[in-house]
Amino acid sequence: MKKIAIAADHAGFEYKEYIKNQLKDQFELVDFGTHSADSVDYADFVHPAAKAVENGDCEFGILFCGSGQGVQLTANKHLGIRCALAWMPEIAALSRGHNNCNMVAIPARFIAKELALEIIEKFLTTDFEGGRHQNRVDKITCK
Repeated sequence: MKKIAIAADHAGFEYKEYIKNQLKDQFELVDFGTHSADSVDYADFVHPAAKAVENGDCEFGILFCGSGQGVQLTANKHLGIRCALAWMPEIAALSRGHNNCNMVAIPARFIAKELALEIIEKFLTTDFEGGRHQNRVDKITCK
């Protein structure tokens, strides 16, 4: 069973809880918070989730905030993370297939919960294509 890190700020809390409930039988979900809709700073929850993916404790990560931008930017500060902002399933599929992303950021204020679930399911079930894309992925990290 794949182990998935999941985190959100206050704007994404409701979505995080919905997704946890929808995926609990298919994946082992590690909840890095937040644990209420009270205002918080997203970085406090994203950094531990990203570290869990970066060090291999979790295979993938799912992040939520209002726009998806804040959590995505924070996660991508970690060298081993490639986090995609996805608002439709096709973007989630390309982020996995072409970019080998290991985290996905969802804009909770702009899409329905059901669409978020569809995006996440597509992200988690799409394999990296490798081949010509591997060379490109290898050039992402600054050295």
